[in-house]
Amino acid sequence: MTPDRPSLLTRLRNAYDILAREVAKFGTIGALAFVVDAAIYNLLAFGLPGGEQGVLHAHPLTAKVIATAVATVFSWLGNRLWTFRHRRSQAVAHEFALFVVFNVLGLAIALACLAFSRYVLGLDSQLADNVSGNGVGLVLGTLFRFWAYRSFVFRGELEAEELEVTDRAVGEGDAGPAAPQGVSASGR
Repeated sequence: MTPDRPSLLTRLRNAYDILAREVAKFGTIGALAFVVDAAIYNLLAFGLPGGEQGVLHAHPLTAKVIATAVATVFSWLGNRLWTFRHRRSQAVAHEFALFVVFNVLGLAIALACLAFSRYVLGLDSQLADNVSGNGVGLVLGTLFRFWAYRSFVFRGELEAEELEVTDRAVGEGDAGPAAPQGVSASGR
């Protein structure tokens, strides 16, 4: 081991620490996006509590697409500006396009669960819709989206400051890994 290169154990701890923080932040943004998605879906499909049915009660898949579209924009902003800010690329339009593509695939998973519940099993209650679309579909779609965001959307090099902060958090005495190629001390 050279003096300026951290040990394998230190690099593994750093990678784990970064992953753990990303998962926690992704979960927070995801929980908030879930609230946005579920609230809009239930409002469109079932209306206000004690009121008449929602304007899209007869079209639950359309209601789910609209709700998910709004939640997607919220989620992209939260993940770009907070969760994966240390992995952002400069091509914002390209990043957003990839984000939308992977959200459409995640939405397809939720729609498949909702459609199966509604049209195959014949379950059309508010509880059944929420369990299938906002429960099972959400969990499966979320696992897929985290992997896709981390692998394809926010895949930029880790910024030097992020790696240095991780080193200090781990408590190691070495200076930490060198900045990735193309990243200056300011991270740009």
